[in-house]
Amino acid sequence: MSGPVRIAVLVSGGGTNLQALIDAERAGALGCGQIALVIASRPGVYALERARRAGIETAVVDRRTAADPDGEMAALLSAHRIDLVVLAGFLSILGEKVLERYTDRILNIHPALIPAFCGRGMYGLRVHEAVLRAGVKVTGATVHLVNEVVDGGRILLQKAVEVKEGDTPESLQRRVMEEAEWVLLPQAVRMMCDKWGGKS
Repeated sequence: MSGPVRIAVLVSGGGTNLQALIDAERAGALGCGQIALVIASRPGVYALERARRAGIETAVVDRRTAADPDGEMAALLSAHRIDLVVLAGFLSILGEKVLERYTDRILNIHPALIPAFCGRGMYGLRVHEAVLRAGVKVTGATVHLVNEVVDGGRILLQKAVEVKEGDTPESLQRRVMEEAEWVLLPQAVRMMCDKWGGKS
């Protein structure tokens, strides 16, 4: 079946990567990709406001309160006829119901050059703190497919970013977002949309 590739973006915070995708869709840079749903891991995050302003339907699956968060997530994705799932700063681990249904159709953006500075517990500012502690001169971002191993799926795209003298975790995080994450994620989504072409 051909048609738009219906995308769900999963978020946990401010939604800067979501905004990059929204802007890319408006510019026609996602090809046949269409952001149909934004799901947050908790209520009240600013990413939900970004989605509402863009006219995108929203939902919340909170693992702290949901009886079956994996089942609830899978049901939401099915009900909205989602073709492609994009983790954009999503801090929860997906369960097997979602992973099995969307094999090779879940993307994640990680703020480092996998296999460095990745795996369980490596997210957000923790990644950039580890980069600075290690004293490396280059970091970056990686878009990869999601499987049952945290940050262990096949790498699709990577982009390097220089670590500068005097960087703080916050300044490095911002530069990695601006120079790598916001560039790579729309590119990877476009690649997947061109590949799947709306097949459910």
